[in-house]
Amino acid sequence: MPTSNKTQYKMLADFNQWANIHIYDSSEMLSSDDYFMDRGAFFGSVHNTLNHLLLIDRLWGARIAGEAPPTITGLDDVLYDAFDELRTARIAEDEKLIKLVDDLSEDDLTETVSYKMSNGTAMQTERWLMLSTLFNHHTHHRGQVHCLLTQSDISIPALDIIYYAKEAGLT
Repeated sequence: MPTSNKTQYKMLADFNQWANIHIYDSSEMLSSDDYFMDRGAFFGSVHNTLNHLLLIDRLWGARIAGEAPPTITGLDDVLYDAFDELRTARIAEDEKLIKLVDDLSEDDLTETVSYKMSNGTAMQTERWLMLSTLFNHHTHHRGQVHCLLTQSDISIPALDIIYYAKEAGLT
């Protein structure tokens, strides 16, 4: 069984926020038509993919915190129709996730949490694995948004964690 490391999860929460800032800054440069255009990604548009990421963060964040998850009808629910509202919610969610990780102890990370998946399936998972799932999910779908953005004529920065680490003075 892997061991947890709070310092690593703290870095991942901070990196997640950093990468989201860059994704939103780049997305803001798209025209409204390009931003909402169905580009054939799993959730269609840049907007819908960013909504999905926020939705899943709220689901996993609630599970990790031992709270009741938000009510959803599907993983493609659109929480916010406008970019500015979505960005404001994203900023707040990133701050909430950073605080959640800050407040966890090493013992909390190895604790097994009972919860239900969105389809009602009962699950039990250690918090470190739940956090790993959340951050991996972000990397997966943020990578899709990055790909969609590179298909336009805007410049998008590299989002590898090593660039964050250098910028944050971690290396």
